[in-house]
Amino acid sequence: MNESQTLVKAVRAGLAAGGDARKAPDMQRYMKSELPFRGVPSPERAALGRQLFAEHVLTDEADWRASVLTLWREAAYREERYMAIALTGDRRYAQWQTPALLPLYEEMIITGAWWDFVDEIASRRIGPLLRSFPDELTPAMYDWATDPDLWKRRTSIICQLTFKEATDTKLLSSAIEANLDDRDFFIRKGIGWALRQFARTEPEWVRAFVNSHPGLSPLSVREAVKHL
Repeated sequence: MNESQTLVKAVRAGLAAGGDARKAPDMQRYMKSELPFRGVPSPERAALGRQLFAEHVLTDEADWRASVLTLWREAAYREERYMAIALTGDRRYAQWQTPALLPLYEEMIITGAWWDFVDEIASRRIGPLLRSFPDELTPAMYDWATDPDLWKRRTSIICQLTFKEATDTKLLSSAIEANLDDRDFFIRKGIGWALRQFARTEPEWVRAFVNSHPGLSPLSVREAVKHL
């Protein structure tokens, strides 16, 4: 058994041992998930990840990718996918966070297709890549803003949530404008969220943007101006 297989086995065993069958149905119902839950709350899951990732350090990028993809693609419980996302963000593998990971994250976004997966990847994986590699990631985000997949479009809208003064307003504007007519809740909520976050840094810019875009949905506007 190689390093990747050992880590995957340890993650699955840890989730099984730490699960609470009484909590699992409620967690699945809340998340509207087809995948069942083990019933491992977020704090316990995070602690398990810290423990297991420290005990099973991967020294090869291929093994790291294989671990992530096995946990993701072969997940029998939703927590396995949460652990896959956590593994992508472990500090030990920061040197492998390059534009070469974009197809991996794209697969996770498309196949995850729900806010609990997508929002973490968008803001904590795609966002940092965009800041570190703007020449490569910015064109990709422009493309994603008009992609048929709504979760890629949501990602293009919310990927700059933590950017503050470093926000690329041209990209933000373009991503929002490309989706103004979309009636999907998650797109409209994402637009409002992105604007609300940026309003903490540039309230006048957001106010002007809202005023100059009457096509924004009421939901997007309510979110955008919540703190103005």
